[in-house]
Amino acid sequence: MKRRDFLRNAALVAASGSIASDVMAADKLLPVDEESKTAQEGAESKPLIDSEPVLQNYAETSMGIAFSVTDWANGYVIYGEKPDLSDGKKVWCGGYRVTDMDNEVIRVRLTDLKPNTLYYYKIGADRIEYKDGYHISITGNEEREHIYSFRTAGKLAVPHFCVINDTHASWKAFGPTIDKVMQLQPTCVIWNGDACNVEETITAQKRIFLKPEIERKDYAANIPYIFCPGNHDNRGMANRHLERVWMYRQPEERKPRDWDLGRNFAVRMGDIALVGLDTAEDKVDTNPRFCNLFVSEPYRVAQQTWLSDALKQPEIKNAPYLVAFCHIPLYDPRPDVNPGDLYPADVADNYKGNFAEWQRTCSKLWGPILEKAGCQLLLTAHQHVYRLDQPNEAHKWMQIVGGGPNMTGKEEGHFPTVIDGEIVNGKLVITVHNIYSGEVCETVTISKKR
Repeated sequence: MKRRDFLRNAALVAASGSIASDVMAADKLLPVDEESKTAQEGAESKPLIDSEPVLQNYAETSMGIAFSVTDWANGYVIYGEKPDLSDGKKVWCGGYRVTDMDNEVIRVRLTDLKPNTLYYYKIGADRIEYKDGYHISITGNEEREHIYSFRTAGKLAVPHFCVINDTHASWKAFGPTIDKVMQLQPTCVIWNGDACNVEETITAQKRIFLKPEIERKDYAANIPYIFCPGNHDNRGMANRHLERVWMYRQPEERKPRDWDLGRNFAVRMGDIALVGLDTAEDKVDTNPRFCNLFVSEPYRVAQQTWLSDALKQPEIKNAPYLVAFCHIPLYDPRPDVNPGDLYPADVADNYKGNFAEWQRTCSKLWGPILEKAGCQLLLTAHQHVYRLDQPNEAHKWMQIVGGGPNMTGKEEGHFPTVIDGEIVNGKLVITVHNIYSGEVCETVTISKKR
């Protein structure tokens, strides 16, 4: 199935669901009547926690942990450095002032952690009966017995990452993709966009990130993930605020000027600096199809300043390897594919298609900065066809485009990939795994920055 056909069919499926009230959870904060009492009794018969935890936003001194709940809950994480959690500290969901009580997703942020340190944790939640601000009670507690673990980032962390992309809730492809990641056991995983299709409800988002229909429900319980959004991860009423399921990065990781850039990241992992950018929507802001609901252009410009500053941080600047990530490619060797800057509606006579196959605007904004910093590798996605672009006169970095969710094997390059990056004998070895065939389709060795 080609990219456009796949997305068209997926969008039809997504569109069949109505925009449920769970998109705005606050609407449910109403006095309890007889009908809601019955609903609450039904909810209390279900387990309160109904997913494995998902480690989000791999970083040196913080970690995000999210899990799904079935009723109003005040969730928490107990964590410590001892395997039995005898030194455990309890951290509630939310931040200062009030907790982040919720009836769909609990998100807990652990802060003030130590770099490259192994932590153990478990999750729990109090079931909350909320009638109004003065009539609140705890009607039960559920705490998972299982103890999970994670290791923070840092200069001494094991330099080993994996990249997945364009999973599009295609479980036939996502299952074996995750199996390969679990086999490789990287230090962290970069999910390089288009995990979603067009999600209108939080329930749909939970099905993708917290309750995937695969065997390994614990796919991110012990291996931290970094999410680098794709264009589809912005589409749909719920996806407009994806941070309600996959939280933004720590505000402390960026300047006040950049607080809205919650998906950008610059993380040191051993000898590798990982830098993430958000190419945003694949159609121009003036395209009438989206009714002025996207403002991608100023967003990309703002990331230019962020990127320049991020690459000057000592731990990033001094890393022997600089690897960048974004969803839409910043280069394409084909002269007639849409470069994403065709105003006002993404079409022109000398280009094919009506959406960006690659991002010329982002290439102009970010490319020179990456070049100056000595970026050796750019990992992208979006096109659903695996490809490797060698350095040339246009760019000194190598670009690898990850494959898509197609599991038929009918067309060359159309297969899911897991891109594995690891320092071996002082060099960065990139191995591209073909998930359809089970074979390695590419191995590349990259030397340190000069």
